[in-house]
Amino acid sequence: MIALADIAAAIAQAEGRPIELTAAQGAGGGCINHASVVQARDGRRYFVKLNRAHRLDMFEAEAAGLEEIRAAGALRAPRPIASGVSGGEAWLVLEYLDLGGRGSAAELGRRLAQMHRHTAPQFGWRRDNTIGSTPQTNTPAPDWIAFYRERRLRPQYRLAVENGAPRRLIDLGERLMASFAGLFDGYRPLPSLLHGDLWGGNYAYCGGEPVVYDPAVYYGDREADLAMTELFGGFPAEFYAAYREAWPLDAGYRVRRELYNLYHVLNHFNLFGGGYLAQAQRMTERLLAELGG
Repeated sequence: MIALADIAAAIAQAEGRPIELTAAQGAGGGCINHASVVQARDGRRYFVKLNRAHRLDMFEAEAAGLEEIRAAGALRAPRPIASGVSGGEAWLVLEYLDLGGRGSAAELGRRLAQMHRHTAPQFGWRRDNTIGSTPQTNTPAPDWIAFYRERRLRPQYRLAVENGAPRRLIDLGERLMASFAGLFDGYRPLPSLLHGDLWGGNYAYCGGEPVVYDPAVYYGDREADLAMTELFGGFPAEFYAAYREAWPLDAGYRVRRELYNLYHVLNHFNLFGGGYLAQAQRMTERLLAELGG
């Protein structure tokens, strides 16, 4: 049961004014967390995400990622308010946004390009976080290819071994990790601020304005964000046209898109199993074919 008294005390401390929470209503929380909308006696509402107590660090990293996106000033994201643990349950309180209705996909594309122009000195981030519930290491590094190999692909392949992936997938993965630098000939990405988990379920509109949420923030190749938008059905055509108009993509994106989405497909196998294993193997084989091996 949601700890309304503890959450109210944390909100009151964060906002500097008293509050009495009177009700909680379940809301869609995806497959990783549970979620509720809590109501205050004075009419204020808050969005609360819930998970087991040991997931508090995941919520704190999410809050930091939302603040990173908000600070860039390009895309709207819900304001984190408080987090904590009560009765064996971790929780994260976010600004409540009335999401729904229609908005401009082109505006989302333009604003994402603007956010990607917010850069850092190195690839990675100041703290680790999660992709879904899988740990995601963000220790900064100056070289993108090494970062992507050691902080992204290799951990997923190691998890795949633990989750029963066949030796063939791991052998193919080792070959790919040894050779995928060949996909970057003549292309040097900037460390752009990335949402990190940008599929169709992680954006919406509030009063017509695009909003993003549930991030897995780090600084990396902007193509990685664009690639994921295409993984599960794609965003509207207006989104891609507006993004490319604001910041054209390199011709090699078509192939590197597969490399970047491989990370997410491997992660989905490690989280959910099923047909993602065969999909990851096919993607690895196609990438090796592009590399001539």
